[in-house]
Amino acid sequence: MGQECVIGLDLAKRFFQVHGVDANGKVVVRKRLTREQVLRYFAQLPRCIVGMEACGGSHHWARELAKLGHEPRIMSAHYVKPYVKTNKNDAADAEAICEAVGRPNMRFVAVKSLEQQDVLALHRVRARLVKSRTALVNEIRGLLHESGIVLPKGIQHVRASLPRLLEDLENVLTALQRDMFSDLYTELVDTDERIAKLERQLKAVAAACPSCARLRKIPGIGVLASTALVATVGDARCFRNGRELSAWLGIVPRQHSSGGKERLLGISKRGDSYLRWLLIHGGRAVLRYAAGKDDARSLWLMGLSARRGKLRAAVAQANKIARTAWVVLARGEEYRAAA
Repeated sequence: MGQECVIGLDLAKRFFQVHGVDANGKVVVRKRLTREQVLRYFAQLPRCIVGMEACGGSHHWARELAKLGHEPRIMSAHYVKPYVKTNKNDAADAEAICEAVGRPNMRFVAVKSLEQQDVLALHRVRARLVKSRTALVNEIRGLLHESGIVLPKGIQHVRASLPRLLEDLENVLTALQRDMFSDLYTELVDTDERIAKLERQLKAVAAACPSCARLRKIPGIGVLASTALVATVGDARCFRNGRELSAWLGIVPRQHSSGGKERLLGISKRGDSYLRWLLIHGGRAVLRYAAGKDDARSLWLMGLSARRGKLRAAVAQANKIARTAWVVLARGEEYRAAA
């Protein structure tokens, strides 16, 4: 078992498939392991390259394998799929992973640390709560509308108006409705408190991270975007330049070119949709305050907005934000506004 130097590991919840080849490409192991056997098996092997598909547990297994002295490499499942030779099964997937990980031009996913995953967990929980709060507010407004009470759009109007409606005993609300809306208002307040707690934790993370402090000097990046960028990207030096980071985030045009004719389409929307959403919102904020300014960036942004529309201008600004963020993270420089 000391012959293999490249291993494809097909991850799962319970049963893991191993496919290993030696330096000459000869298959030396095809093995099925249970979850409890994985680390014991790899602890007995000499140092080797272990390829895995990016999934929920891939970063955990990559960290554990690295502790054993192996070199874990995580790949997107889209890049592995072309190497599946026959029908899909665990053995074929492990063989495809083993084949793909040895390609010289393969692109790999950087392994995230526990600290990075902790910060991303805060973002995921906050995003879910914000989505639930929006649904709750819309439900309250819809139920009130059925009773003949119309509230303006906006969560602030629901927060201000619902307690007054519950205190007014002469309106159209029945006793059953008052009890129901009282519970809904309590749920709204509780959700607000949970979101505020998560935001305080993210602010503490941003305050303790020098990279976040440098990123927050870039127009369009705040606490959420800075902490999400640092936690998601990690070491920005794995990207050769800022355009690679923008392409990884999916805010560059897709191409459909052939025969020497270049055809650019809309943005690719690849990569992390949450981080892309934060950067585009940051671009919208920069665009909003660009009116009336006479610096070069604001003039360019307002001109682009007039020619191509506000949404395209916001995406273009998000692209600039991502490229600037790469310089700040990869080179450790402070943000300097253009003269």
